[in-house]
Amino acid sequence: MDGLETIYIEDWENQISQDIQNKAVTALEAGKVVYFPTLAFPIRSKEQLLFSPEKVDPKSKNISYDLRNDRLSGTSSVGEEAELLKEMIRRYATTCRKFVDKLIPIYTRGLVQARTSFRPVEIAGRKSPSYRKDDTLLHIDAFPSSPTNGHRILRFFTNIHPDGKPRVWNVGEPFENVARKFAPSVAGPFLGSSWLLQLLKITKGYRSLYDHYMLQIHNTMKGDAEYQKNVSRTEVRFPPGSSWMVYTDQVSHAALSGQHVLEQTYHLPAGFLQNEQTSPLKVLEKVLNKTLV
Repeated sequence: MDGLETIYIEDWENQISQDIQNKAVTALEAGKVVYFPTLAFPIRSKEQLLFSPEKVDPKSKNISYDLRNDRLSGTSSVGEEAELLKEMIRRYATTCRKFVDKLIPIYTRGLVQARTSFRPVEIAGRKSPSYRKDDTLLHIDAFPSSPTNGHRILRFFTNIHPDGKPRVWNVGEPFENVARKFAPSVAGPFLGSSWLLQLLKITKGYRSLYDHYMLQIHNTMKGDAEYQKNVSRTEVRFPPGSSWMVYTDQVSHAALSGQHVLEQTYHLPAGFLQNEQTSPLKVLEKVLNKTLV
């Protein structure tokens, strides 16, 4: 598959050669999924009891952890079980960060660690309150309440399913194709709407023109039934014991099935990229011929 770059690394602690570093960053910024088929995250025996969808709060999609304030949310677990859950996700958060710093050292100074999640709920058959929140549809990541102002969204995943079930994705067309298809028809925001959204705390910060376009592209992609039916895509199966990383603001993707996955999100200012011209911000500015941040 052209959109997949496979790298064989078996230990999170191993040193990583310059050749592999270059291979990883070039593939990521080109809009590929970087796949580590032999990079498993070790689960301790006492943590096996955490592998149940019932550990997720019914009001949440996933269990979330913020390393910055050591806060766990989105879980029905309490007491010792909640502490065990927190420790497992915290271990993943710190392990991932050390690994990414070694894999792509040019990102280290700019990389901001965001939330870590544990996803024990099966995706297939899960009901979404709106098509906008249905991640089984092809989309690029953009969030209504969390503007990025052009910062990248980098995500690292590991399948820890205890019974051999893969995480199944579809990977769609390149971002520039998506942008050229949807961006020109997006209407601009109402005058003053970004300030009002921030004032009313609907958004966590100012929604830039870039964020406006990305969110509308996200929503329009998901809402276009003909596009979802006919656009080219490739199915990718990530088995237990494998990991992968991807710029989810750039790679059109859909999660079709699977459960028991750990995920770490990072944000990166576009200026820290090896090639800033590959960023969605620069691509959208080229397509629309306007400055967006």
